[in-house]
Amino acid sequence: MGDLGEILKHPDEICPMIKLGMQVRETEMRTPELHWAFCYTMLRRVTSKFAVSLLQLGPEHRNAVRMIFYLVLRALDTIEDDMSLSSEVKTPILEDFHEHIYDRDWHFSCGSSDCRVLMDQFHLVRQAFLELDKSHQEMIKDVTERMGAGMAKFIDKEIETIDDLNEYGYYVAGLPLHGMLKMFVVPGLEDSDAEYGRLSNSMGLFIMKANCIRDFLEDIDEIPRPRKFWPREIWSKYVNRLEDLKYEENSVEAVRCLNEMITSSLVHVEDCFKYLSVVKDVPALFRLFALRQVMAIGALALCYNNIDVFRFGVKQRRGLIAKLTERTRTMSDVYGVFFEFCSLMKSKVDRHDPNATETVRRLDDIQNICINSGLLNRRKFYIMRSEEGYNSALIAGLSMLLPIVAYISAHHLIVNWLEIYSELTRLAKT
Repeated sequence: MGDLGEILKHPDEICPMIKLGMQVRETEMRTPELHWAFCYTMLRRVTSKFAVSLLQLGPEHRNAVRMIFYLVLRALDTIEDDMSLSSEVKTPILEDFHEHIYDRDWHFSCGSSDCRVLMDQFHLVRQAFLELDKSHQEMIKDVTERMGAGMAKFIDKEIETIDDLNEYGYYVAGLPLHGMLKMFVVPGLEDSDAEYGRLSNSMGLFIMKANCIRDFLEDIDEIPRPRKFWPREIWSKYVNRLEDLKYEENSVEAVRCLNEMITSSLVHVEDCFKYLSVVKDVPALFRLFALRQVMAIGALALCYNNIDVFRFGVKQRRGLIAKLTERTRTMSDVYGVFFEFCSLMKSKVDRHDPNATETVRRLDDIQNICINSGLLNRRKFYIMRSEEGYNSALIAGLSMLLPIVAYISAHHLIVNWLEIYSELTRLAKT
């Protein structure tokens, strides 16, 4: 569950964390076949946040999207991310990976940690892939082929401009989201449909840019060579080399560069809202896409004006992720989360920052869209609520309850602890 002290600072997040953990465990337990069980387990291990989002899909979508579509693309991404591989080795594998997913004899070991396990046992993913409906196989193959070709194009190409970053993002993020639209929301959708393509691309770019911003330190410290996704067009205003941003003597410049990166990414938000309106009539898929967006804006709010991005790396609290997962169900909820995270960013804007005026303007624009939608839910139950309302008795009680809850969860017992917790919280508020 993470650090106990951090959990007790946010006791309202414990209930969603327990519910989410039990949901993940129960899903894995309902999967008896070895290859499907491996896919469920690997999904959680290689991408905990996306696994949380994909858990929201109904049974009719789970095998195709939650398991295979993501894991095939994650394997492709693992090859691209392995900086120990030469371009001569990577390029043909990326370009031909859409064929390898059918080849029972193909095997390639690369990556590290859980991603290496995924690659070493990729035959289990392949086995599940080959059990999918043929139409889903073809869609996954098509996206994989185009994504691999795009990755190969950028293997030795530096990201010089924002346009370069947007093009790269189209391949690695926009294509998968467009593919999911074609599979589950708008069957028969043609690639020539510019509006759907633009919205899918904006959705993917917003998620990708949030991840690239948050993961700066991890990428720049990659061994044996750094991964560089921030465009020279932005960072060259502040330092001579991208890696110079992590050095203490460049702290002021680093934060200003970070803030410009975040401000630049906010241009995609309006299209993200439009994309979500397209899928709102498919509740399970709406939740999948909506959760990805609220986690992205949450990551940007966490990173904004935060030097820790360059010192230690940053990550969202698991409890906050669980709460977002539990309470993001409608467009009203989405508008509420975006409005609140924008408020948080505005409270962190330094008027001496060279991009301060543009940052505030874009945040105001997003908040005005939320207000003008007529659906804004202003309940502040994510990050802005005061924690002073929790008294010491509640904190102490939760400290004693946590071991009991851990035992209950470990033994899969069914109790009304969640209702008990809600009532304790209500009574303890002052």
